[in-house]
Amino acid sequence: MDTPMPNAPVQAYAPASIGNVSLGFDLLGAALKPVDGSRLGDEVKIHPAGAFSLEVKGTFAHKLPADSEENILTQCYRHYHNQAEQQGHQLEPCAMLLYKNLPIGSGLGSSASSVVAALDGLNTFYGELFDQQRMLLMMGELEGQISGSVHYDNVAPCYLGGLVLMAEQADNIAINLPVFEDWYWVACYSGIKVSTAEARRILPQQVALKDTLTFGRQLGVFVHALHSGDRKLAAAMMQDVIAEPYRKKLLPGFDEARAFAIQQGALAFGISGSGPTVFAVCDDLARAEKINQWLSAHYIQNADGFSHICQLDPQGSTAKKV
Repeated sequence: MDTPMPNAPVQAYAPASIGNVSLGFDLLGAALKPVDGSRLGDEVKIHPAGAFSLEVKGTFAHKLPADSEENILTQCYRHYHNQAEQQGHQLEPCAMLLYKNLPIGSGLGSSASSVVAALDGLNTFYGELFDQQRMLLMMGELEGQISGSVHYDNVAPCYLGGLVLMAEQADNIAINLPVFEDWYWVACYSGIKVSTAEARRILPQQVALKDTLTFGRQLGVFVHALHSGDRKLAAAMMQDVIAEPYRKKLLPGFDEARAFAIQQGALAFGISGSGPTVFAVCDDLARAEKINQWLSAHYIQNADGFSHICQLDPQGSTAKKV
């Protein structure tokens, strides 16, 4: 039986992400990178140890279960080891340290960030036993334990970077799309918590034929506009006819925030994932700054809230030996 030796300590980072991107419910996702150089995402450090252990630090560490057995990183560790054993590898244990920098239930892919940082870090630590597609499958399975169903619109952009369309084929789970590098994405977290599972429960089980046709048309035209470089057409398609009409009632101040952003010239405005984070897309930094200031003053509900001007993160997660 092959027993690979653990590598040197590893440090991994996985960025926040926007799920759905308004028009692509469960099918589109985008990775975020603040323009001020700050990090918006979870970090995981891994080093050799005689037995597995998990420590949690960071701004939102107190929001996680005190029992490490209930932490998704413990499940990531066990799942990775189980998959490795099935391929004939007997792995040595390691110690993991999670810096929980993203708020829980924020609509920024918080659980996906933890899962991706953990699994990407473990794969680097143990010598990259699994390829990209197998890693994505594992990430989707584990993130689904928290959100209530397997979907890749957060884990895929978080891992791969950029703007991603879900194909969900065994050999091609997600496809990176062209992006407009001069677009700014203002992401504002209000500070309240919205459970992904709860936000899915309020959606109707059936969608009207008219809305289904609109959804398909918008997604198809949006992808075409990205490939043809048509910014105006792409932005015009960024409307949510599936989830936003129901979910916005969970978000205090959403309609006012949208009205202000559009009035100030935002190309699009919507809910990030299940919310409460909202995002505004701008093609001008000055507009983005004005919208960012307004959202910071009017949409944020408590001290946990924050707002960042971002661009899309082309790299996604990183894991390196230290």
